[in-house]
Amino acid sequence: MAKSPEVEHPNKAFGWAARDSSGQLSPLNFSRRATGEKDVTFKILYCGICHTDLHMVKNEWGTSTYPLIPGHEIVGVVTEVGSKVQKFKVGDKVGVGCMVGSCHSCDNCANNLEKYCPEMIYTYGVKYFDGTTTHGGYSDIMVADEHFVVRIPDNLPLDAVAPLLCAGITVYSPLKFYGLDKPGMQVGVVGLGGLGHVAVKFAKAMGVKVTVISTSPNKKKEALEHLGADSFLVSKDQDQMQAAQGTLDGIIDTVSAQHPLQPLIGLLKTQGKLLWLVHPRSRLSYQSFHYSWMVASYSCCQCISTKKLCINKFYGMTGRKLVGGSCIGGMKETQEMIDFAAKHNITADIEVIPIDYVNTAMERL
Repeated sequence: MAKSPEVEHPNKAFGWAARDSSGQLSPLNFSRRATGEKDVTFKILYCGICHTDLHMVKNEWGTSTYPLIPGHEIVGVVTEVGSKVQKFKVGDKVGVGCMVGSCHSCDNCANNLEKYCPEMIYTYGVKYFDGTTTHGGYSDIMVADEHFVVRIPDNLPLDAVAPLLCAGITVYSPLKFYGLDKPGMQVGVVGLGGLGHVAVKFAKAMGVKVTVISTSPNKKKEALEHLGADSFLVSKDQDQMQAAQGTLDGIIDTVSAQHPLQPLIGLLKTQGKLLWLVHPRSRLSYQSFHYSWMVASYSCCQCISTKKLCINKFYGMTGRKLVGGSCIGGMKETQEMIDFAAKHNITADIEVIPIDYVNTAMERL
C-alpha cells in the first residue's frame, strides 16, 4: 500500500499540537518535507501566538482538522536552501508569516497581493500542494518556498520582530495603501493592545501625528510617554470627543469588541477614512530548551454582522468619508514592512515565557 505524503516526508520534526477542540496543546512528533529546489529550511527560534491560533485549536470556525500545530509569526535561522534558491543562504535570519503558498498566476499574485489569491495556502491547518496538511511554527523546524520567506535584518531581535509578520503588516499595509503615511497627517489609533501599540510605532516613524483613542484612561501614560503618541482621547468622555470633532485624516480601528462607530466617524475630517483591521490580544513570548517561541497579538479579519452594526449614512455622505478594511499584506509589502522596521528600530513589546506555559498563554488570550 502506498504511503500518504505525510508519512513519506523524511525530515523528523517536533512541535506542540492540539488533538481535539478542547484546544489543549501537547508534544507531537511529526515530519516536514525534504528541502525542495526552491525551498528554505530553517530552525525555528521564536513564533507568535495570535488569537487566530486560539480560534483554530478550539475549532471555533468549524474548519480545523487534528492534530493541528498552530503558529504563523515564525522566525529563525536558515539551515539549508534548495538548489534554485536565490535570496537566502545558510545562516540568514528569516521569517514566515500567515501564508506559505499561492497560485502565482492570478491577477492578485501578479500584483503582489498573494493574500487575496483564491488558492492562497495558510501556514497551518490546510492542504498543501502535495496533499499534506500544513503545520505551523509551534515546532522546531520549518520548510517553505523562498517566495514566502522574508529576510530579517541583523539589527532586529528575533523575539520582538516575530509579531510584525502578522501584527506589523496588518497595521503597516492600510497606513500605506490608504495614504495615511504622509508626514504631518493626523491619524487616530483605536485601542492600545497588540496591534494598536505597533500601529502607533509605525505611524510615528512615518512622521504622522498620532492620537490614541481608548476607553481606558490608564493607557494615557503608556501612549504618550512610552510610545510617543501626540495626544490621547478617552472615548467615553463626550467632552473630549466633541472637542476633537473633524480633526483626523484617518483612523486605524484595532478593537474587536462591539463599540459605537459614529463617534469615531465624527472625529474624521472631510474625506477622512475609518479602517477596520483585526483582533488584537495580549502579547507574550516563550522560550524552551531547544527553541523559542513568542506569543504575540492576534491578527484575524473582523466579521461584522449587519444586524449588529448600523452606520448613519448621513455621517459618511456629508463628509465623503470612507469606511474600509484591510488584512495583512502581500510578500513584497511584508518585506518592505520588515525593512522599514529595521530602519526605524520598530519591534513589538513582548513577554518571553517557556513552552510548557503555552496552554496558560492560550487561556490568557
